[in-house]
Amino acid sequence: MLNPLKRSSFRGVEHLDPFDVAVQPQSQRTRSLNTSIIEPGRNAWATATANHLAFLIDGAAYFRELVAVLPLAQKEIWIIGWDFDPDIRLTPGEEDSHTLGDFLQAQLDSKPDLQIRILVWAMGPVYSGKSLKLFQREGFLAHERVRIEFDGRHPLWGSHHQKVVVIDDALAFVGGIDLTARRWDDGRHLPSNPLRVSPDGKPYEPVHDLQVMVDGEAARRLGDIARRRWGRATRELVRQPPETTELWPSERPADLCNCRVGISLTEPETRRSKALAQSTQLAQDAIARGRGCIYIEAQYLASFGVAEALEKRLAEEDGPEIVIVVTRISHGFLEKLFMGKNRDRIIRRLKRSDVRDRLWVMYAVVPDEKGEEQEILVHSKLLIVDDIFVRIGSSNLNNRSEGLDTEADLSIEAYRPEEREAIAHLRHRLIAEHTAGEAAAIAATFASCGSLMRTIETHNTNRRGLRHFDVDVSKGAVNPVAGTAIIDPPRPFRPLGTLRDHVQQVGSRLLGMFV
Repeated sequence: MLNPLKRSSFRGVEHLDPFDVAVQPQSQRTRSLNTSIIEPGRNAWATATANHLAFLIDGAAYFRELVAVLPLAQKEIWIIGWDFDPDIRLTPGEEDSHTLGDFLQAQLDSKPDLQIRILVWAMGPVYSGKSLKLFQREGFLAHERVRIEFDGRHPLWGSHHQKVVVIDDALAFVGGIDLTARRWDDGRHLPSNPLRVSPDGKPYEPVHDLQVMVDGEAARRLGDIARRRWGRATRELVRQPPETTELWPSERPADLCNCRVGISLTEPETRRSKALAQSTQLAQDAIARGRGCIYIEAQYLASFGVAEALEKRLAEEDGPEIVIVVTRISHGFLEKLFMGKNRDRIIRRLKRSDVRDRLWVMYAVVPDEKGEEQEILVHSKLLIVDDIFVRIGSSNLNNRSEGLDTEADLSIEAYRPEEREAIAHLRHRLIAEHTAGEAAAIAATFASCGSLMRTIETHNTNRRGLRHFDVDVSKGAVNPVAGTAIIDPPRPFRPLGTLRDHVQQVGSRLLGMFV
């Protein structure tokens, strides 16, 4: 039962138990080999039609689209993310470049009915060092038609990790890029770029990422996700706005039109709701369907569940080629110890299963002024299976993205020739970027040889390119690093429950010795 309306300048806001309004997925169904990969209730929260869809490669492309479409907003803008920084510049180096905060302020000044809601993980600003500015709600954040809230309703060590922007429920973005510092870069990924600096002027390494832009029903469903997250974090209901007119900018060519997309969520189990693990289920289902090649871009390769799915494909006599482009850079002690070491152990484990040489795990580099190779931070979360499936979103290939953090991913399953062409073209664009080549040349080579590995080998001849991970396959551990279940758990970590289970296991073993 809803409580009275909250006194606020925001329309349509009511206090409530947010779980009362959460969209519930369909019941689980037994999966047939003849079914589609995307199945609502199993590995998707919803399916919807996008009138237009565009793949945006790297932060510069994404931020430039935001500059073009944010002024189209009339009623509401949702920004849902792990972090947020109003001081970043969306188009650094351009004459009319403004900070994100100033840009949004200008929209508020020109649109008297516009409201902006921003939801950030409560610890995100702390990690990035902007806590006081955001928590004090200074600058445009103090505007009466701006609400910023900090999502702290998570299990121990869990985080809000979705990266979603929605404009009037008519245009939306989802992927791996937050509106925060250290996310902007263009496709050149120059080793030293004076434009690639944090708001405090500090430079950062080249970074590669992906975002998807959609409109139509797909944008409306992403608006539902924004309201869902807001409701669970703040216990306020924001009602869905009326249908709006199409906002897709006429000058923006779409990669696909009138395509069906799937939206998958990850949410941890709570006392009041069941867990959703749709994104990792979708990844495993898609991997199982690959026939020719599986292409992955990932910040981390630390999910032993995904590793097991890949291992099964490598064991098949006629399984697909698997190419994984993953970050080798690690920031911080814990990331090096757990993400880095578990990545090496998974590579070792997969290589030991790769008796037919169908697995490449690589990282991307660019040459600096001295000719030395500088690594690119691959922040994207991408899975492409043949030319029939693509998934882009916020889900990393680590344990916590399987059931501890909140995640949102968008996927496309191809049913028409133009959808297959768009998925293949995205893969060719990405390989061309990593090898300093042209997408048309990549496509021609692949069409000629039919092998993703041979295609990469043919074009990977420049100083900028992809390099193989050097992991000792013959010796070394292949199981998770001790402590992984605590630092990178796949589900909410409950110390007392874990201790109880451990005691029960030890007790059962001791009892078995005497029975």
